[in-house]
Amino acid sequence: MAETLTPASTPKGKIPRSIPFIIGNEFSERFSFYGMRSILAIFLVNQFFNPNHIPALTTQAEAQSNYYNHLFSTLVYFTPLLGAILADWFFGKYRVILMGSIIYTFGHFLLSIFDSSLDGFIAGLVVIAIAAGGIKSCVSANVGDQFDHNNQHLMSKIYSWFYFSINAGSTVSILLIPYLYEHFGASVAFGVPGILMALATVIFFSGRKMYVKVPPSGIRKENFITISLYNLKAKFTNKDKTKTAWNVTEAKYGKAKTDAVKSVWNVMAVFAFIPIFWAMWDMNSAEWALQAAKLDLDLGIFGLRILPSQVQFVNALFLLILIPVFNYGVYPLVEKLGVKLTPLKKIGAGLFVTGLSFVIIALVQVNLQNGEQPSIWWQILAFIILSAGEVMVSITGLEYAYTQSPPSMKSTMTGIWYLTYSVGTFFTTLINKNISEKGFFAYFEGDKYFWLFVGIIGGFFVLFLFVSPHIKERSYLADETLAGALNIKGDKTQEIHPDNPIV
Repeated sequence: MAETLTPASTPKGKIPRSIPFIIGNEFSERFSFYGMRSILAIFLVNQFFNPNHIPALTTQAEAQSNYYNHLFSTLVYFTPLLGAILADWFFGKYRVILMGSIIYTFGHFLLSIFDSSLDGFIAGLVVIAIAAGGIKSCVSANVGDQFDHNNQHLMSKIYSWFYFSINAGSTVSILLIPYLYEHFGASVAFGVPGILMALATVIFFSGRKMYVKVPPSGIRKENFITISLYNLKAKFTNKDKTKTAWNVTEAKYGKAKTDAVKSVWNVMAVFAFIPIFWAMWDMNSAEWALQAAKLDLDLGIFGLRILPSQVQFVNALFLLILIPVFNYGVYPLVEKLGVKLTPLKKIGAGLFVTGLSFVIIALVQVNLQNGEQPSIWWQILAFIILSAGEVMVSITGLEYAYTQSPPSMKSTMTGIWYLTYSVGTFFTTLINKNISEKGFFAYFEGDKYFWLFVGIIGGFFVLFLFVSPHIKERSYLADETLAGALNIKGDKTQEIHPDNPIV
């Protein structure tokens, strides 16, 4: 049974009525996720890998903690592609989000009752990873689905507010959950995020009558994979020198379908540079948190001290500050100076800035190894710079995944965007596994570990400078395809079956 496309009579220039429910749901869900994640690295070391705080086991214990942390992230950001396929092909975004949220809540419950059992705790992490990842691409793509030709000019700002809600939720939770862990123990600290995830599910369900629900398109023979394979075959079998492989593909599948496949591959070319960003960003909740435990945590303000796990709130806090600063200050100023800002330029600048944040972390590590105890303010500075890189890479990439992909591939392309996170953290997972087993990468201990990643992202940045000018962009908006299929008057809801070139 096809889902329906609900209220399409949004007045010109008005925000869709469904947006508050989506943003409220995202705030609560991100509270639950980042609250749990904020204490995960230190909890694993203290509870399972080095509970007696034996100095000789520090490096190995921290590597084991980092391994599980990054493996969790790898699974979280691999499953969005699976969730997107289920949504685009079979069930629609609404059903996938609702069922995934219920399972997600159960995963948090497992964490709270198995805080002293590694196997049970890992089982809870797996459940959360599958559920959280499964709904992730659907939620962000669902934002774009709420817009039509009347208000599409508001989409960019709403995506920024959507990201704002993510970081508002994470800011509060990263301050609160470490405090609960410190004073009330692990079961309470992991239980509170579960309550917020249950609230997120209720909020999402409450808006069910206001969502634009794009129906699943089903599996078609002429899809992205089959057309791409035909194009690849044409590269080797085409004997007509006057025609390219794309010309041959267009003759068989038509211009619209062929152009859509080209657009997807252009997006993939951009996404190839993103994994290194996520590999490094993910360290702020693992390697950076463990480093923070060794720093001078005195803020020097009214005698305040901060817990190591709470330092991560700086990332969320400065995202809240920097999102409007970039949208209403930096970007317009750069445009006024005569520089046309494209998504690719923003992403390239973000990669460079991310590398700078790790230069600071590496230098802090050098001071630690020299017997000094640097101030936590140095890591806070690195967090601020990392946040600026995130604004330019992550927000831009999330919107790019939606606008540059054909309508029936919206969730799937968003899933592929998150897959870049999975690829990046899997790389970091393997390195930490190798270190914990005293393999080759054990050489990259201490500051060498961070300098290794500075060098890698530097290489990616230089390569991006050469490749990005050759990547073509084309913006797709859902209403381009759906407008012809809609015939909605007043507040009446009718079924639609979008006829799209790609699935």
